Amino acid sequence: MSNQLVSNDIVLEPSDNKRLSSLCGPLDDNLKQIERRLGVEISYRANEFRVLGESQQANAVIELLKLLYIETQPVKGKIPDLEPEKVHLAIQEAKCLEKAESGKYGKEVHIKTKRGIIKPRNTNQSQYVKNIVNHDITFGIGPAGTGKTYLAVACAVDALERQEIRRILLTRPAVEAGEKLGFLPGDLSQKVDPYLRPLYDALFEMLGFEKVEKLIERNVIEVAPLAYMRGRTLNDAFIILDESQNTTVEQMKMFLTRIGFNSKAVITGDITQVDLPRGVRSGLRHVIEVLQDVKDISFNFFNANDVVRHPVVARIVQAYENHDRMVEKQKQQENDNK
Repeated sequence: MSNQLVSNDIVLEPSDNKRLSSLCGPLDDNLKQIERRLGVEISYRANEFRVLGESQQANAVIELLKLLYIETQPVKGKIPDLEPEKVHLAIQEAKCLEKAESGKYGKEVHIKTKRGIIKPRNTNQSQYVKNIVNHDITFGIGPAGTGKTYLAVACAVDALERQEIRRILLTRPAVEAGEKLGFLPGDLSQKVDPYLRPLYDALFEMLGFEKVEKLIERNVIEVAPLAYMRGRTLNDAFIILDESQNTTVEQMKMFLTRIGFNSKAVITGDITQVDLPRGVRSGLRHVIEVLQDVKDISFNFFNANDVVRHPVVARIVQAYENHDRMVEKQKQQENDNK
Protein backbone atom coordinates (compact mmCIF):
# COMPACT_ATOMS: atom_id res chain seq x y z
CA MET A 1 0.00 0.00 0.00
CA SER A 2 1.28 3.48 -0.88
CA ASN A 3 -0.06 4.88 2.42
CA GLN A 4 1.68 2.33 4.65
CA LEU A 5 3.68 3.93 7.44
CA VAL A 6 7.34 3.08 7.83
CA SER A 7 9.85 3.85 10.56
CA ASN A 8 13.31 5.03 9.49
CA ASP A 9 16.23 5.45 11.88
CA ILE A 10 19.36 7.58 11.55
CA VAL A 11 22.35 8.24 13.79
CA LEU A 12 23.90 11.68 13.25
CA GLU A 13 27.66 11.71 13.63
CA PRO A 14 29.65 13.08 15.27
CA SER A 15 27.49 13.33 18.37
CA ASP A 16 27.62 16.93 19.59
CA ASN A 17 25.03 18.31 22.00
CA LYS A 18 25.42 21.90 20.77
CA ARG A 19 25.02 20.90 17.12
CA LEU A 20 22.04 18.71 17.96
CA SER A 21 20.45 21.58 19.87
CA SER A 22 20.91 23.86 16.84
CA LEU A 23 19.40 21.20 14.57
CA CYS A 24 16.29 20.73 16.72
CA GLY A 25 15.83 24.46 17.38
CA PRO A 26 14.41 26.17 20.49
CA LEU A 27 11.80 23.87 22.05
CA ASP A 28 12.26 21.56 19.03
CA ASP A 29 10.72 24.20 16.75
CA ASN A 30 12.73 23.09 13.71
CA LEU A 31 11.60 19.48 14.10
CA LYS A 32 7.99 20.56 14.62
CA GLN A 33 8.14 22.61 11.42
CA ILE A 34 9.46 19.60 9.50
CA GLU A 35 6.73 17.37 10.98
CA ARG A 36 4.01 19.86 10.09
CA ARG A 37 5.18 20.53 6.55
CA LEU A 38 6.06 16.96 5.54
CA GLY A 39 3.47 15.00 7.50
CA VAL A 40 5.79 12.84 9.60
CA GLU A 41 6.55 12.22 13.28
CA ILE A 42 10.12 12.67 14.55
CA SER A 43 11.43 11.32 17.85
CA TYR A 44 15.00 11.27 19.10
CA ARG A 45 17.31 10.37 21.94
CA ALA A 46 20.72 12.06 21.89
CA ASN A 47 21.92 11.70 18.26
CA GLU A 48 19.58 8.81 17.36
CA PHE A 49 16.55 9.97 15.35
CA ARG A 50 13.47 8.02 14.26
CA VAL A 51 11.12 9.23 11.51
CA LEU A 52 7.62 7.74 11.20
CA GLY A 53 5.64 8.42 8.05
CA GLU A 54 4.83 7.27 4.53
CA SER A 55 7.83 5.78 2.78
CA GLN A 56 8.67 8.68 0.44
CA GLN A 57 8.22 11.35 3.09
CA ALA A 58 10.21 9.39 5.68
CA ASN A 59 13.11 8.89 3.26
CA ALA A 60 13.04 12.57 2.32
CA VAL A 61 13.12 13.64 5.99
CA ILE A 62 16.11 11.38 6.68
CA GLU A 63 18.01 13.14 3.89
CA LEU A 64 16.77 16.49 5.20
CA LEU A 65 18.12 15.81 8.70
CA LYS A 66 21.51 14.85 7.25
CA LEU A 67 21.60 18.06 5.24
CA LEU A 68 20.59 20.27 8.17
CA TYR A 69 23.11 18.60 10.49
CA ILE A 70 25.87 19.48 8.03
CA GLU A 71 24.69 23.11 8.27
CA THR A 72 25.44 23.03 12.03
CA GLN A 73 29.16 22.43 11.54
CA PRO A 74 31.26 24.93 13.55
CA VAL A 75 32.34 28.14 11.81
CA LYS A 76 35.46 29.63 13.41
CA GLY A 77 34.76 27.51 16.47
CA LYS A 78 31.16 28.63 16.85
CA ILE A 79 28.07 26.48 16.24
CA PRO A 80 25.70 28.43 13.94
CA ASP A 81 22.01 28.65 14.76
CA LEU A 82 19.80 27.15 12.07
CA GLU A 83 17.84 30.13 10.75
CA PRO A 84 14.16 29.62 9.82
CA GLU A 85 14.99 30.54 6.22
CA LYS A 86 17.52 27.70 5.92
CA VAL A 87 15.08 25.22 7.42
CA HIS A 88 12.32 26.41 5.09
CA LEU A 89 14.50 26.08 1.98
CA ALA A 90 15.69 22.64 3.03
CA ILE A 91 12.06 21.57 3.54
CA GLN A 92 11.19 22.87 0.07
CA GLU A 93 13.98 20.69 -1.28
CA ALA A 94 12.82 17.65 0.68
CA LYS A 95 9.19 18.08 -0.47
CA CYS A 96 10.37 17.88 -4.07
CA LEU A 97 12.77 15.06 -3.21
CA GLU A 98 9.86 12.87 -2.12
CA LYS A 99 8.14 13.48 -5.46
CA ALA A 100 11.18 12.95 -7.68
CA GLU A 101 11.58 9.38 -8.87
CA SER A 102 15.36 9.46 -8.79
CA GLY A 103 15.68 11.94 -5.94
CA LYS A 104 18.51 13.64 -7.87
CA TYR A 105 16.75 16.62 -9.44
CA GLY A 106 18.98 19.03 -7.51
CA LYS A 107 22.23 17.15 -8.13
CA GLU A 108 22.21 17.22 -11.91
CA VAL A 109 23.11 20.88 -12.27
CA HIS A 110 25.19 22.76 -9.70
CA ILE A 111 26.17 26.39 -10.12
CA LYS A 112 29.50 27.23 -8.51
CA THR A 113 30.05 30.78 -7.26
CA LYS A 114 32.62 32.35 -4.95
CA ARG A 115 30.09 32.22 -2.10
CA GLY A 116 29.38 28.50 -2.48
CA ILE A 117 27.29 26.15 -4.57
CA ILE A 118 23.87 27.27 -5.71
CA LYS A 119 21.55 24.50 -6.82
CA PRO A 120 17.94 24.18 -7.93
CA ARG A 121 15.52 23.47 -5.08
CA ASN A 122 12.69 21.87 -7.02
CA THR A 123 12.03 20.09 -10.30
CA ASN A 124 10.90 23.22 -12.18
CA GLN A 125 14.02 25.11 -11.13
CA SER A 126 16.17 22.16 -12.18
CA GLN A 127 14.59 22.09 -15.63
CA TYR A 128 14.95 25.87 -15.88
CA VAL A 129 18.71 25.70 -15.21
CA LYS A 130 19.11 22.84 -17.70
CA ASN A 131 17.31 24.88 -20.34
CA ILE A 132 19.54 27.89 -19.67
CA VAL A 133 22.60 25.67 -20.20
CA ASN A 134 21.24 24.01 -23.36
CA HIS A 135 19.39 26.85 -25.13
CA ASP A 136 20.42 30.19 -26.60
CA ILE A 137 17.29 31.95 -25.30
CA THR A 138 15.39 30.90 -22.18
CA PHE A 139 12.20 32.37 -20.73
CA GLY A 140 11.40 32.04 -17.03
CA ILE A 141 7.79 33.00 -16.40
CA GLY A 142 6.01 32.86 -13.06
CA PRO A 143 5.23 34.55 -9.75
CA ALA A 144 7.63 36.32 -7.39
CA GLY A 145 9.83 34.15 -5.20
CA THR A 146 10.33 31.25 -7.62
CA GLY A 147 14.04 31.96 -8.18
CA LYS A 148 13.78 33.03 -11.83
CA THR A 149 16.14 36.01 -11.64
CA TYR A 150 18.41 34.62 -8.93
CA LEU A 151 19.15 31.39 -10.81
CA ALA A 152 19.64 33.28 -14.07
CA VAL A 153 22.24 35.54 -12.41
CA ALA A 154 23.89 32.45 -10.88
CA CYS A 155 24.14 30.80 -14.31
CA ALA A 156 25.65 34.00 -15.71
CA VAL A 157 28.24 34.17 -12.93
CA ASP A 158 29.09 30.49 -13.47
CA ALA A 159 29.53 31.01 -17.23
CA LEU A 160 31.80 34.00 -16.58
CA GLU A 161 33.90 32.10 -14.02
CA ARG A 162 34.39 29.27 -16.54
CA GLN A 163 35.22 31.82 -19.27
CA GLU A 164 32.39 30.64 -21.53
CA ILE A 165 31.41 34.27 -22.04
CA ARG A 166 33.33 37.54 -21.72
CA ARG A 167 30.72 39.74 -20.10
CA ILE A 168 27.41 39.80 -18.25
CA LEU A 169 24.71 42.29 -19.14
CA LEU A 170 21.72 42.77 -16.85
CA THR A 171 18.80 44.90 -17.92
CA ARG A 172 15.17 45.65 -17.18
CA PRO A 173 12.58 48.20 -18.28
CA ALA A 174 12.41 51.25 -15.99
CA VAL A 175 8.67 51.09 -15.31
CA GLU A 176 7.12 52.25 -12.04
CA ALA A 177 5.21 49.58 -10.11
CA GLY A 178 1.77 51.13 -10.15
CA GLU A 179 2.79 54.43 -8.58
CA LYS A 180 4.26 57.70 -9.82
CA LEU A 181 7.65 58.33 -8.29
CA GLY A 182 7.98 61.84 -9.67
CA PHE A 183 11.28 63.61 -10.18
CA LEU A 184 14.35 61.68 -9.07
CA PRO A 185 17.61 63.59 -8.42
CA GLY A 186 20.99 62.61 -9.87
CA ASP A 187 22.34 61.64 -13.28
CA LEU A 188 20.68 59.08 -15.57
CA SER A 189 22.53 56.15 -13.98
CA GLN A 190 21.38 57.16 -10.49
CA LYS A 191 17.80 57.58 -11.68
CA VAL A 192 17.53 54.00 -12.98
CA ASP A 193 19.56 52.30 -10.21
CA PRO A 194 16.49 51.70 -7.97
CA TYR A 195 14.88 49.69 -10.74
CA LEU A 196 17.98 47.49 -11.08
CA ARG A 197 18.61 46.92 -7.37
CA PRO A 198 17.44 43.24 -7.31
CA LEU A 199 20.04 42.41 -9.95
CA TYR A 200 22.81 44.16 -8.00
CA ASP A 201 21.76 42.35 -4.82
CA ALA A 202 22.05 38.92 -6.47
CA LEU A 203 25.51 39.77 -7.83
CA PHE A 204 26.75 41.07 -4.48
CA GLU A 205 25.59 37.89 -2.74
CA MET A 206 27.36 35.61 -5.22
CA LEU A 207 30.59 37.49 -5.90
CA GLY A 208 30.97 39.97 -3.09
CA PHE A 209 30.69 43.76 -3.25
CA GLU A 210 34.32 44.53 -4.08
CA LYS A 211 34.61 42.08 -6.99
CA VAL A 212 31.31 43.24 -8.49
CA GLU A 213 32.48 46.87 -8.32
CA LYS A 214 35.76 45.98 -10.07
CA LEU A 215 33.97 44.01 -12.78
CA ILE A 216 31.54 46.90 -13.36
CA GLU A 217 34.49 49.33 -13.63
CA ARG A 218 36.08 47.08 -16.26
CA ASN A 219 32.74 46.77 -18.07
CA VAL A 220 32.77 42.99 -17.61
CA ILE A 221 29.43 43.39 -15.83
CA GLU A 222 27.04 46.00 -17.18
CA VAL A 223 23.74 46.86 -15.51
CA ALA A 224 21.60 49.12 -17.65
CA PRO A 225 17.98 50.02 -18.45
CA LEU A 226 16.43 48.38 -21.48
CA ALA A 227 16.44 51.65 -23.43
CA TYR A 228 20.26 51.41 -23.63
CA MET A 229 20.03 48.22 -25.72
CA ARG A 230 18.78 49.80 -28.94
CA GLY A 231 21.30 49.70 -31.76
CA ARG A 232 23.70 47.29 -30.05
CA THR A 233 24.84 43.79 -31.00
CA LEU A 234 25.93 41.71 -28.03
CA ASN A 235 28.52 38.99 -28.71
CA ASP A 236 30.17 36.66 -26.15
CA ALA A 237 27.72 37.82 -23.50
CA PHE A 238 25.21 36.46 -21.02
CA ILE A 239 22.23 38.81 -21.12
CA ILE A 240 19.40 38.82 -18.57
CA LEU A 241 16.21 40.80 -19.10
CA ASP A 242 14.35 41.02 -15.79
CA GLU A 243 10.72 42.15 -15.24
CA SER A 244 10.08 41.55 -18.93
CA GLN A 245 6.29 41.69 -18.44
CA ASN A 246 6.77 45.48 -18.50
CA THR A 247 8.27 45.55 -22.00
CA THR A 248 6.13 46.56 -24.93
CA VAL A 249 5.89 44.29 -27.98
CA GLU A 250 8.35 46.57 -29.81
CA GLN A 251 10.83 46.57 -26.91
CA MET A 252 10.80 42.79 -26.63
CA LYS A 253 11.48 42.41 -30.35
CA MET A 254 14.27 44.99 -30.11
CA PHE A 255 15.88 43.15 -27.20
CA LEU A 256 15.73 39.68 -28.76
CA THR A 257 17.34 40.95 -31.98
CA ARG A 258 20.34 42.35 -30.04
CA ILE A 259 21.68 38.85 -29.35
CA GLY A 260 24.95 38.09 -31.14
CA PHE A 261 27.31 35.13 -31.57
CA ASN A 262 28.22 32.98 -28.55
CA SER A 263 25.64 34.76 -26.42
CA LYS A 264 22.87 33.52 -24.16
CA ALA A 265 19.78 35.42 -23.13
CA VAL A 266 17.45 34.74 -20.19
CA ILE A 267 14.17 36.63 -20.02
CA THR A 268 12.25 36.57 -16.74
CA GLY A 269 8.87 37.99 -15.81
CA ASP A 270 5.47 37.57 -14.19
CA ILE A 271 2.55 38.11 -16.55
CA THR A 272 0.22 38.70 -13.59
CA GLN A 273 2.10 41.86 -12.53
CA VAL A 274 2.11 44.10 -15.60
CA ASP A 275 2.66 47.82 -14.83
CA LEU A 276 2.32 49.12 -18.38
CA PRO A 277 -0.25 51.86 -19.15
CA ARG A 278 -3.78 50.67 -19.85
CA GLY A 279 -4.16 49.51 -23.45
CA VAL A 280 -0.44 48.74 -23.97
CA ARG A 281 0.15 45.03 -24.59
CA SER A 282 2.90 43.25 -22.67
CA GLY A 283 5.78 42.10 -24.83
CA LEU A 284 6.11 38.98 -22.67
CA ARG A 285 2.50 37.92 -23.22
CA HIS A 286 2.95 38.49 -26.96
CA VAL A 287 6.26 36.63 -27.26
CA ILE A 288 4.80 33.50 -25.64
CA GLU A 289 2.40 33.26 -28.58
CA VAL A 290 4.96 34.15 -31.25
CA LEU A 291 8.04 32.12 -30.24
CA GLN A 292 6.53 29.09 -28.48
CA ASP A 293 7.66 26.66 -31.22
CA VAL A 294 10.93 28.27 -32.31
CA LYS A 295 14.01 26.03 -32.09
CA ASP A 296 16.71 26.82 -29.46
CA ILE A 297 14.22 28.82 -27.39
CA SER A 298 12.77 27.34 -24.20
CA PHE A 299 9.83 28.46 -22.05
CA ASN A 300 9.67 27.62 -18.35
CA PHE A 301 6.47 28.29 -16.40
CA PHE A 302 6.57 28.45 -12.59
CA ASN A 303 3.64 28.36 -10.16
CA ALA A 304 2.90 28.82 -6.47
CA ASN A 305 4.40 25.42 -5.60
CA ASP A 306 7.81 26.66 -6.80
CA VAL A 307 8.00 29.63 -4.42
CA VAL A 308 11.13 29.38 -2.23
CA ARG A 309 10.51 32.40 -0.03
CA HIS A 310 8.49 32.49 3.21
CA PRO A 311 5.70 29.84 3.06
CA VAL A 312 3.01 32.55 3.23
CA VAL A 313 4.23 33.91 -0.14
CA ALA A 314 3.27 30.63 -1.81
CA ARG A 315 -0.18 30.81 -0.20
CA ILE A 316 -0.62 34.41 -1.37
CA VAL A 317 0.33 33.48 -4.94
CA GLN A 318 -2.00 30.48 -4.84
CA ALA A 319 -4.89 32.62 -3.58
CA TYR A 320 -4.43 35.11 -6.43
CA GLU A 321 -4.27 32.28 -8.97
CA ASN A 322 -7.49 30.77 -7.60
CA HIS A 323 -9.21 34.16 -7.68
CA ASP A 324 -8.14 34.80 -11.29
CA ARG A 325 -9.45 31.39 -12.35
CA MET A 326 -12.77 32.06 -10.62
CA VAL A 327 -13.15 35.46 -12.31
CA GLU A 328 -12.27 33.93 -15.69
CA LYS A 329 -14.84 31.19 -15.16
CA GLN A 330 -17.53 33.74 -14.27
CA LYS A 331 -16.76 35.76 -17.40
CA GLN A 332 -16.98 32.59 -19.51
CA GLN A 333 -20.36 31.71 -17.98
CA GLU A 334 -21.65 35.24 -18.63
CA ASN A 335 -20.56 35.02 -22.26
CA ASP A 336 -22.21 31.61 -22.65
CA ASN A 337 -25.50 32.98 -21.26
CA LYS A 338 -25.61 35.84 -23.74
